[in-house]
Amino acid sequence: MANKLINEMGLPKPIENIFAARNIRTAKDALSLTEFDLMELLDVRFADVTSAIAHISEITCPPYQTALSLMEGQIHHELFSGHLPTCLRGLDEALCGGVPFGVLTELVGPAGIGKTQFCLKISLLASLPASFGGLDGHVIYVDVESKFSSRRLIEIGAKSFPELFQTKGLAQEMAGRILVLQPSSLVAFTESLQQIKVSLLENKVKLLVIDSMAALLSGDHNQGAPRQLPLGWHISFLKSLAEFSRIPVVVTNQVRSQSTELCQFPFQVNKMNETLENSTRSDSHLVAALGTNWAHAVTIRLVLEARSGQRYIKVAKSPISPPLSFPFNITSSGISLLSDEGTELTGQDIYTISGQGHNDVLRLHGDSLL
Repeated sequence: MANKLINEMGLPKPIENIFAARNIRTAKDALSLTEFDLMELLDVRFADVTSAIAHISEITCPPYQTALSLMEGQIHHELFSGHLPTCLRGLDEALCGGVPFGVLTELVGPAGIGKTQFCLKISLLASLPASFGGLDGHVIYVDVESKFSSRRLIEIGAKSFPELFQTKGLAQEMAGRILVLQPSSLVAFTESLQQIKVSLLENKVKLLVIDSMAALLSGDHNQGAPRQLPLGWHISFLKSLAEFSRIPVVVTNQVRSQSTELCQFPFQVNKMNETLENSTRSDSHLVAALGTNWAHAVTIRLVLEARSGQRYIKVAKSPISPPLSFPFNITSSGISLLSDEGTELTGQDIYTISGQGHNDVLRLHGDSLL
């Protein structure tokens, strides 16, 4: 709008001609000068200048919006974009329908907490017929750590939808809709991304799962692979892939101990020592791996953690939900919430991850995986 031409704004012809004669041709040219500067430059009355500037500003500036109109627009966008329901009622309500299309959703947590169980369940749901709440499509599952289990997938389906999986041949059909890739390195994964992009179009793919991105990078750690540039490229590619295909993209992430932060300043040494002492007296407090650039790239961050013998899944980052925590168990039918009423979180509880009983922590120095 700043480059809108003065002669297209409906100003009185004499004033319009004066602007043109002084080589003031766009709204930006006019609004970059003060009213007194314009009065002197155009050699017209102050009242004429203020009237012309008010008219130009009204046309150039976008109209205001009310909070109600913004909320209605957001609801319309959510309905249009779509979601993949997780069958976890409280979580789906918090996310306005489930895992959203067109953005990156991240699962963070220590090893063995249930991230792969979550991925298996949503993979099954994406492949189910629409009449059963699924997306009736194919799934690309990038299995970095060889944790994908077809047997477990069928078990989850049979326990969750017994009437459906009793149909002869349906279990095989559902499993046949899930394409599993097992890249041995970050290089192999990078080479497969273009193939994935083509498959999204040709094979009616409705979900992309990467389990896990952090494992891809840590696997190349001893090979001296550069960190910042590869992950920066992958962030951009995955985000564009989600937006282009309009499907949910779910990526799991590992955790690292806060005590592995590099001490950049002298006063941080004492702080790190305090953290180490505290970690021996209480639960181990962890943070997500991959660094801040990755954290900014994901739209939804779901954290899986354990506190006092109980597992929790919490909405740690979402543009449409406050930070909420839900207790859950892992059953034969997959992850099951113990309560659909989430507990709202505040302060450090939103960002820290409790890994009581989980020792398999990805040990990285600082944010080296930016």
